[in-house]
Amino acid sequence: MHSMSSSTRPRSLSGIQPTADSFHFGNYFGALRQWVGLQEDHDAFYFIADLHSLNERPDPSLLRQRTYASVAQLLAAGVDVERSTLFCQSQVVEHTQLAWVFNGLTGFGEAGRMTQFKDKVGRRGEENANVALFTYPILQAADILLYNPHHVPVGEDQRQHLELSRNLAQRFNHHYGETFRLPEPYIVKGTARILDLQDPTSKMSKSASSPNGIIDLLDDPARARKKIRSAVTDSGSEIVFDPETKPGISNLLTIFSAITGEDVETIVARFEGRQYGHLKVELGDVVADFVAGFGERTRAYLDDLAELDRVLAAGAVRAREVAAPVVVDVYDKVGLVRGV
Repeated sequence: MHSMSSSTRPRSLSGIQPTADSFHFGNYFGALRQWVGLQEDHDAFYFIADLHSLNERPDPSLLRQRTYASVAQLLAAGVDVERSTLFCQSQVVEHTQLAWVFNGLTGFGEAGRMTQFKDKVGRRGEENANVALFTYPILQAADILLYNPHHVPVGEDQRQHLELSRNLAQRFNHHYGETFRLPEPYIVKGTARILDLQDPTSKMSKSASSPNGIIDLLDDPARARKKIRSAVTDSGSEIVFDPETKPGISNLLTIFSAITGEDVETIVARFEGRQYGHLKVELGDVVADFVAGFGERTRAYLDDLAELDRVLAAGAVRAREVAAPVVVDVYDKVGLVRGV
């Protein structure tokens, strides 16, 4: 299934949680589209982080449905299972096995200092924060280090977690001998930072944006077009790219450029002397076409769940080929008695 060259390409690893019915433009242009490009020159491992989503105690049938929807969208986006390994975290038992060993290497204060943990506890209140949320970065370290990747594509918000992964790798190597490669953050080129359509000073986000601030990849085309039409714009009427003084228009130009591949300057030149409304109408069409095609491809995959199960099973086999020997080695090194 994999070409011989997969062993010579540097390995990269990324995961995404199945916490929504649809990924949105922020996810897609900020990360998922680059995953597709990474397949060209990396031995890429992509997983649905379904265990991580349990820290929110999702409805079981909804979690299952969203997991399939996530897989279908990754395939629709162009993740190619002939070249990449696509799997569900929960189907590769080594993730939790290694996480437990790392729990023993992580200080309580160290885990408590994670900014994402503090933010979420601040939002949910301490009584609603569970231990899975607290240990989330430790499982994430296991997710990463199991595959000894060279590169981990990360956004700014995940840098601290990658730092913990590096610290745990170093700590393990120090106590038990060289085992883990220290993964490097890989700041992917060409990512677009897509902002909230209703509040263009904040990034587009499932948890923070209003429904009209987000364009989902699986939005109905007419609805997506309407969201562009009602996007917040700035004072003045000139169409220029200036994120400081014109965050609204600049965000629309970023989206236009991200979908069409035209650079922003070319788009700005084309709209010289025209109004904001003209830009919104044209961008509305571009966005509607994009989500229509994406939705069609995704639904075609979702029409055949048996095939998605087959894709995930094959991915899990390939992931375990890499992960299982690592856990055997780790268990040996920490002194656990090997079973027969």
